[in-house]
Amino acid sequence: MAGLNLWLIPVAHSDQDNRLARVLAAKTVRVCIWPDYYGITYRNPKTQQLSGIDIDMSRELGNDLGVSVNYVDSSFAKLMDDVSQDRCDVAMFAVGITPLRLTRLRFTQPYLASDIYAVTTKTNRRIKNWSDIDQNGSVVAVAKGTLHEPVMKDKLKNAKLMLLDTPFAREQEVQSGRADVFMTDYPYSQRFLANADWARLVSPDSTYHITPYAYAMQPGDDVWHARLEKFVSDIQRDGRLQAAARHHQLLPILAH
Repeated sequence: MAGLNLWLIPVAHSDQDNRLARVLAAKTVRVCIWPDYYGITYRNPKTQQLSGIDIDMSRELGNDLGVSVNYVDSSFAKLMDDVSQDRCDVAMFAVGITPLRLTRLRFTQPYLASDIYAVTTKTNRRIKNWSDIDQNGSVVAVAKGTLHEPVMKDKLKNAKLMLLDTPFAREQEVQSGRADVFMTDYPYSQRFLANADWARLVSPDSTYHITPYAYAMQPGDDVWHARLEKFVSDIQRDGRLQAAARHHQLLPILAH
């Protein structure tokens, strides 16, 4: 994580655009979310209701700014394009700070940090412990565009890596037995296990690869960045973030 302190370096733009003024004038902040992110920004397919820590926090941001919140569906595969092409003012869905994303996005200070976890089936005989994953014959599924893609490409030495277009595809590959595990993070794994009776969690024996999560925006515009930094500091200090983390069972990954 030593190389990830770049998110603190301001990016200077000669033609700086004050997004905060635009948001206040429009009385709306556009927030990119991934609506399939359990515990973070999840849209219930039956009720269409949004829930999760970043739904709560985005509403708090709207309240603090005195504006309404307009949600824009995104994903980790589309994240950088959606932000850089001005489809939203800020991405608020536990965006992992990675070297690749730092080339096109600017981040707030982290507010969550998660290790990587594996999910397999209760009937899988190959994977009993974390050490069983990177073995000849094992198949590890990851979703394209997620932080798990570059990490597992680097980490795996013996197992076969299976890249899939969507999180649902990686889950289907594991449930069907075509893959042994899929890689995910703490919030997704917790809510997924609560809803999939066939699934079993495999946790690393020790720290595997901690990733800090933050809110992401276009580079530049120091005024907007400073306002979002103040928001993160405020919710950390006044207890709103901790209360939401407790409500969504995410206290173990609160950043300190």
